[in-house]
Amino acid sequence: MSPYVADPVYLNGRFLPLAEAGISPLDRGFLYGDGVYELIPVYSRRPFRIDEHLTRLQATLDGIRLANPLDRAGWKAVVGQLIAAAPWDDQSIYLQVTRGADNKRDHAFPPASVPPTAFAFSSPLVTTPAAIRATGVAAISVADDRWAHCNLKVVSLLANILARQQAVDAGCAEALLIRDGWLKEGAASNIFVVKDGVLLAPPKTSFMLLASPTTSSSNWQPATVNRWKCAKSTKLNFVPPTRSG
Repeated sequence: MSPYVADPVYLNGRFLPLAEAGISPLDRGFLYGDGVYELIPVYSRRPFRIDEHLTRLQATLDGIRLANPLDRAGWKAVVGQLIAAAPWDDQSIYLQVTRGADNKRDHAFPPASVPPTAFAFSSPLVTTPAAIRATGVAAISVADDRWAHCNLKVVSLLANILARQQAVDAGCAEALLIRDGWLKEGAASNIFVVKDGVLLAPPKTSFMLLASPTTSSSNWQPATVNRWKCAKSTKLNFVPPTRSG
């Protein structure tokens, strides 16, 4: 166990200490970033909208043509055991599925006989302190150089990492991603605007991750009218939301 990951973790049907968990160096998640992930917040040891999160996990798996190694009941059992074993009441459950480890490196999918790699663990849930929510933090705007399927929650996040580090190097907390003059989302956060009592967000497209499976409220609607043109590396005041990854 580390301060950030509880024991046990789940790996391919087993619960075991983090220090004993290992994968093949030929795993396609390691070689290619060929995999998907999901994050489920837990409040008072209760997973928040777990069915919606598992639905999104399945949609991403379908989007990259990867079989789900567990059914819904199986994932719920894994999540429940991780929550019960962790020392924190509020947690973040991380689920990851990769296309597994073949006996060679090849871009094409491995044979169907190669099983996916399934990994999951619990971490303490980190939320933004009230003082920071009141004052906001600095952010920069950068060109969105990611691929065209940002709606899929895949583990290959190098473009997001580089954008976030550009913000850190500039003394800011986040990078806001701009594509064709439109604000999409943050490198590791979602964007919302409250206007006239209505919660607004950028229009849903394949160029952004839907904020969460929870954005079905009648008080939420996409901001389809206003176009926000930002110059590259403009510093902005920004109130960080609570998306993790």
